[in-house]
Amino acid sequence: MKVKLREEIKEYCSILKLNGIGNGFEDVMKEASNYEEFLHKLLEREIEAKDGRAMECRIRNARFPYKKYMEDLELDCLPIDMKNKLPGLATLDFIREGRNIIMYGNPGTGKSHTSIALGIKACMSGYKVLFTTIPILITQLKECQSRKTLAAYEHRFEKYDLVIADELGYISFDKEGAELLFTNLSLRASRKSTIITTNLAFDRWEEIFGDPVITGAMVDRLTHKAILINMEGDSYRLRESMKLSSRTAGRNES
Repeated sequence: MKVKLREEIKEYCSILKLNGIGNGFEDVMKEASNYEEFLHKLLEREIEAKDGRAMECRIRNARFPYKKYMEDLELDCLPIDMKNKLPGLATLDFIREGRNIIMYGNPGTGKSHTSIALGIKACMSGYKVLFTTIPILITQLKECQSRKTLAAYEHRFEKYDLVIADELGYISFDKEGAELLFTNLSLRASRKSTIITTNLAFDRWEEIFGDPVITGAMVDRLTHKAILINMEGDSYRLRESMKLSSRTAGRNES
């Protein structure tokens, strides 16, 4: 009889989508000493399960190209400026304060890795995050403009607690793209946080925006109260390739 009753409880929990209770009520029965404690522990299990599902949903919806957690970062391989500032960034105070982060420096020094790690930590802390690249963002903005859905996209875009806009400077774009990018990043200025990664110093941004006025306005908006991080250093990817080559050579010799 007890077996049938427990199976029915699990079935009811499945129907009601109470997976935390359905998966944990048998353990709670052994732990609880009274009805109040039993109910409290059951509800606690359900909240923990829902929080876990919500976190997974936020990470999935952020559209990270891959997962990189803070504990996965090889601190010794990061440029000195990032190593010094990372403990402060990890508090996520910059999101609460609506401050931008701009990581600039040569390719392969950990800009994308670090920004993704910060983005995933933000998701785990309950923040709504979007990861995109500058070329993809501009393409989406142009498509929305042509379909007359730009206003709806802009409304969603400015609501994200954190937007990570990767790869500024790898591809130049036309005046329309520059204006759309400027408008949408300006919507978030001083209210919501944006992480920009770029391989170009600020004095070279005109090369990609193509307009000195837009370039000046963009730099002014993005850098206001921003955290600037110099990511100049040895290429992380090159070091990894050299390590791999060294290990391969060692195996061949043996």
